[in-house]
Amino acid sequence: MSTQAIDGATLGHRIRHFRKLRGMTLDDLGERVGKTAPFLSMLENGKREPRLGLINDIAAALAIDTVELMSPRPPTRRAELELALARAQEDPLYRDLGLSQLRPSAKLPDLVLEHLVGLHRELRRRVFPTMATREEARIANTELRTEMRQRGNYFAEIESVAADLVAKIGYRGSALTEGDMRQIAAALGFTVHRSQRVPSTVRSVTDLRHRRIYIPQRNAMPTEGARSVIMQTLGHFALDQHEPADFGDFLRQRVEANYFAGAVMLPEIAAVPLLEQAKTERDLAIEDMRDAFAVSYEMAAHRFTNLATEHLGLRVHFVRSDDEGIIWKAYENNDVPFPRNSVGAIEGQRLCREWGTRQVFDSDDKYSMHYQYTDTANGTFWCGTHIAAGRDPVAAITVGVGFDDAQFFRGRRTNRHSVSKCPEGECCRRPPPDLAGRWEGWAWPSVRPNSHVLAAMPVETVPGVDLTEVYEFLDHQTRVEDGPAPGDPDR
Repeated sequence: MSTQAIDGATLGHRIRHFRKLRGMTLDDLGERVGKTAPFLSMLENGKREPRLGLINDIAAALAIDTVELMSPRPPTRRAELELALARAQEDPLYRDLGLSQLRPSAKLPDLVLEHLVGLHRELRRRVFPTMATREEARIANTELRTEMRQRGNYFAEIESVAADLVAKIGYRGSALTEGDMRQIAAALGFTVHRSQRVPSTVRSVTDLRHRRIYIPQRNAMPTEGARSVIMQTLGHFALDQHEPADFGDFLRQRVEANYFAGAVMLPEIAAVPLLEQAKTERDLAIEDMRDAFAVSYEMAAHRFTNLATEHLGLRVHFVRSDDEGIIWKAYENNDVPFPRNSVGAIEGQRLCREWGTRQVFDSDDKYSMHYQYTDTANGTFWCGTHIAAGRDPVAAITVGVGFDDAQFFRGRRTNRHSVSKCPEGECCRRPPPDLAGRWEGWAWPSVRPNSHVLAAMPVETVPGVDLTEVYEFLDHQTRVEDGPAPGDPDR
């Protein structure tokens, strides 16, 4: 587990919380872990970055599991407020007020902290429009991607929750069935129901009153997709998520729920041995994970990025793009030069046409695995690309590594090799000089309009959902399964 997987300030608060809970002074703890009290004080104040060995020692001294100590959740509401105030004072909006820094001492009442954090939240709300524009959504997404990169895309706390659940159903390896999913749902207090009336704007609807999860009928959603949707929905409850406060919170919850689904459908206890064996045999392949656990190629690729750095020591990149090279999802911790906009966002940018992710569309058999090496300003990268058939828009899904790590992958002996000078150099963004010489000034392209270019994100926190339609659906299903309720006009 990487020490980058958690914010130092949160870790410091959690150490202080459990130390005081055990009735220990800094000197007491220092004697047990071989560190001075001043050093530990700086650690608790988030001013020192500990090594994993020290974190393990501290966890042992405090009689707590390391994963629990490194949880990203503040240990108390007071700690949450102090962390929120610290972040608020780093905000340019706060600094522009010219106020001095306020350190939340023990004498500062919780109520005052609540007011200060609330005032900052209201300040941001009034300064920025309540409607989350595309640029604001990209900023929130960029911040989340940065955290994922620092973690190596590995969320130990979610792995632990998923592992406990699959253990409860007696998981013995291989793919989980839809019946297994229903057992997991039951363990969380839910039942799963199919309905042809599930609104088209949602993947599932959960009736919290009757603890029912509704998903589309089998003809609208095959088993593979249904299992994924069930697990993503259950992830919301297994991870104790609450109503998102803003669009950034919504994005985070989606990422965590998707991670949970992958951690259940490709459990760490089964996936890691498979990957370790494949690495030993120099035969790593995403399609083997897909087939072994009966999931989509994209889910297998996502799951590989969760486990590759933590368990295999491999730094990787992932990208899903359409046939025009527009990035829909991306992740990297190997310095592959993804294109970025002015706020650092990757999604929405166009990939270099020399990359395998785009070259696959011009190959003779684009539905076969496409392996390729690409020279870039940041070094040479190997990648494998799969086109997911039956999607609209069509999607190319790529997983890649640096040249030195390609030795562990199937497809490493490919002869395909290209050179990309994007995003800084002269490459695919400008036509070749001889071609430009013949046509510059003599061509007038009529651009195909894309309404999404000018569109803003919806005002609602969970975008694109028609709540009236959802409530009407639940009314109907409740009448069908339980009969009309008292006061119901159909009673």
